Amino acid sequence: MFSEESAKLGITYPKGFQAAGVKAGIKKSGNLDVAVIYSEKEAAVAGTFTKNAVAAAPVHVSKAVVATHTARAIVANAGCANACTGAQGEVDAAAMQKIAADALGCGAQDIIVASTGIIGQLLPMDKVEKGIHAAVKELSPHGSMDAGNAIITTDTYSKAGTTSVMLGGKEVRFGIIAKGSGMVRPDMATVLCFITTDADIDAILLQEALSEVMEYSLNMISIDGDMSTNDMAIVLANGAAGNPKITEKNADYEAFKGALLALCQGISEKIAADGEGATKFITIHVKGAKNFADAKTVGMSVANSPLVKTAFFGEDPNWGRVICAVGYAGVPMDPNHTTVKFGGIPVYAEGVGAAYDADALRAVMTAHDIVIDIDLDDGATEATVWTCDFSYEYVKINGEYHT
Repeated sequence: MFSEESAKLGITYPKGFQAAGVKAGIKKSGNLDVAVIYSEKEAAVAGTFTKNAVAAAPVHVSKAVVATHTARAIVANAGCANACTGAQGEVDAAAMQKIAADALGCGAQDIIVASTGIIGQLLPMDKVEKGIHAAVKELSPHGSMDAGNAIITTDTYSKAGTTSVMLGGKEVRFGIIAKGSGMVRPDMATVLCFITTDADIDAILLQEALSEVMEYSLNMISIDGDMSTNDMAIVLANGAAGNPKITEKNADYEAFKGALLALCQGISEKIAADGEGATKFITIHVKGAKNFADAKTVGMSVANSPLVKTAFFGEDPNWGRVICAVGYAGVPMDPNHTTVKFGGIPVYAEGVGAAYDADALRAVMTAHDIVIDIDLDDGATEATVWTCDFSYEYVKINGEYHT
């Protein structure tokens, strides 16, 4: 259901949405750095946010908007996180709301605010204000690509996608843009992710759907095990598709949630594959667990292991590092009943290394996309985690990411 064909339309694929991205001079690179996403009519809103205790000012402001259940727009900047900036940071985040609201002709409580970039620096509000005004003037049904590029930091490209589903005889569309390349781990939504849909759905059900979908998509990726201060995922649903309003957990709700899940899983794979300095996209599939939490814990233990990640960068089939990470995950397991496969080739079984075709395994290790299968043989539940390798470039990127 995840469509690349309309990805360039992204968040403006659903009816009634416009977007823009402009250069305001916040990024040192001079690239696009202020984005505005606008719904032509009031939209139901839902969101998930970082669980970091040191949450940035925009997180606090946007949580208050989500609590009202309605919104009209999202304004976001890159190049400065507005995190750990005290009372002034809160003032600046609220100012972003007011500037955007005045320019769009709506209330400040209708504006979601997001920022990403260097922690500990105050927003250059003169540049932010000019950027917001410029973005509002450039709002367009074709502005998704610029908006996506305006929120990225160390990403090598903007992530976007679309999908659609029939609800009550009406085509309902979804669009998404997201940024995330480093400082990415689960426990909210891990990135800046903005989703639009023209579905008509009750805001409480929208929040329930988003929260559940996050657990099986964006909360299943990890680049480096670091949780940011600014992460959020926001969805706006403006009802422009004209479907019968979803007010209960019926078949339409399940179809809506299924489309949202496909969209978010597709973007999750893109984020993991574009990890900072990544040369490998690694899918870790854990099965045979007693419950989802156990399967996820094992998958994340492997995904966050620097030794595993560096082994795959070096194209070294060091299965010992994988089974070691499984063993210290904290989930009860029997080594003699656990199996590990790389690219479908058994490398560990019954407590010892398995005999394998060296040439076949070498082909697996040199590929860009690699699947690790782990079978705990202790239950009927499974989970999939997405990650990448650690390369020299990761160290270089973060070693040079100066304030």
